[in-house]
Amino acid sequence: MSWVSKTFNSTLGRKLLMALTGLFLVIFLIGHVTGNMLLFKDDGGQAFNEYAKFMTTNQFIQVLSILTYVSVLAHVVVSILLTIRNKSARPVGYAERNASSNSSWSSRNMGILGTIILVFLAVHLQGFWYEMHWGDLPYVNYDGEEYKDLYSIVVFAFQELWIVLFYVISMVFLAFHLAHGFASAFQSLGIRHSKYTPAIKTLGLIFSIVVPALFAAMPIYIYFSN
Repeated sequence: MSWVSKTFNSTLGRKLLMALTGLFLVIFLIGHVTGNMLLFKDDGGQAFNEYAKFMTTNQFIQVLSILTYVSVLAHVVVSILLTIRNKSARPVGYAERNASSNSSWSSRNMGILGTIILVFLAVHLQGFWYEMHWGDLPYVNYDGEEYKDLYSIVVFAFQELWIVLFYVISMVFLAFHLAHGFASAFQSLGIRHSKYTPAIKTLGLIFSIVVPALFAAMPIYIYFSN
């Protein structure tokens, strides 16, 4: 067995992989929310459609997309393996008696939060990512160049109140997931110091509030403005 296999078959190695994939997905969220903020631009969707075309045709972005898919898959699989190992190694009675005093609500429910986010991700990909790549989207013309009109699909979807509520509630769960996961990732990487840890926790809290809030604001804005 190679050192790679030995490392990632250990609990420490799996936590390291969880941290690395988690931080990569944090970077992805920053890029994704920044691009999607073009939905707030009052131009009939031109900037957003141009952004969507760039994201699906640029070769460098395509490589990053593959890394993102791999990171999501690895993050999910490793989290399941860690959860199974933790449950088998920890006495249930002891864990139940001491959970609330030794950890936050988010840390105790990361598995549930992750599952909800995974369901949201599946719905989101089916509704927009799949449609952008293989759906029968209408085309629009900007300055003599054709673009798939993903903006029209987004607006159509967010005219349904239940979809808006589903997105907003999912972002609340994402916020709780990030609130614990951000600081935990740095801790797993060994970045823990009396000087830096409070700043990392503060940054993680800000990030876990601002990014999900921006994502949640998009369907709300479209619902009330169209």
